[in-house]
Amino acid sequence: MIDPRAIIDPSAKIGENVEIGPWTIVGPDVEIGDDCTIASHVVLKGPTVMGRGNHIYQFSSVGEDTPDLKYNGEPTRLIIGDNNVIREGVTIHRGTVQDRGETVIGNNNLLMAYSHVGHDSVLGDHCIMVNNSALAGHVILGDWTILSGYALVHQYCKLGAHSFLGMGAAVGKDVPAYVTVTGNPGEPKGINVEGLKRRGFSSEAISDIRRAYKLIYRQGLTTDEALLKLEELAEKTPEVNLLVESIRQSSRGIVR
Repeated sequence: MIDPRAIIDPSAKIGENVEIGPWTIVGPDVEIGDDCTIASHVVLKGPTVMGRGNHIYQFSSVGEDTPDLKYNGEPTRLIIGDNNVIREGVTIHRGTVQDRGETVIGNNNLLMAYSHVGHDSVLGDHCIMVNNSALAGHVILGDWTILSGYALVHQYCKLGAHSFLGMGAAVGKDVPAYVTVTGNPGEPKGINVEGLKRRGFSSEAISDIRRAYKLIYRQGLTTDEALLKLEELAEKTPEVNLLVESIRQSSRGIVR
């Protein structure tokens, strides 16, 4: 299952039923879980720990040092969960000691061609990064976040669960859960209704999330004033709590 033309460091740990294509390089301190498929011409550098069932396509660079000028060769890590699809030409950098020291990719994510995950970033589960979208360092994506093609996220931004960035959106502030953002600079345009329907949210929950959005963006309230009203709504609809928490956890302020 390992092509003889691949270059595998003797210290690398390879699980069972792993396929590695020709001219792929697996460096020291790399762990590849069971049932992974690594195509040809991939570079995997460590320290990197990868779970099971991942598929990495050709010409991807996974676990490389960060270009952050503060990085000085410290042994930081990349951690990848299970069942992720990493398409052609994707770049994922390890962490820095100035932050968490590791970049983390959760489970069941799809990183499409030429997307980039910067150092110390954290992806939850079921995220999608479409072609040429990019995360600067220290970015956090909640579960089910989607970045359309060429979308850009500034360092230290947080994108809440089920949020959506439109094509070419550029985000420099935090995006609350459920919110759709378009444009450069990014502006809120509503909630990700179609995504919520696909994930089984009830019509009542979606209606109340819409009400919550209007409280934040359409009533002329400050963030603190809106939060007080959101907490009342969250007592009726628990799904609104996710929106409330994503705003409370914001460190850069939310998109307006």
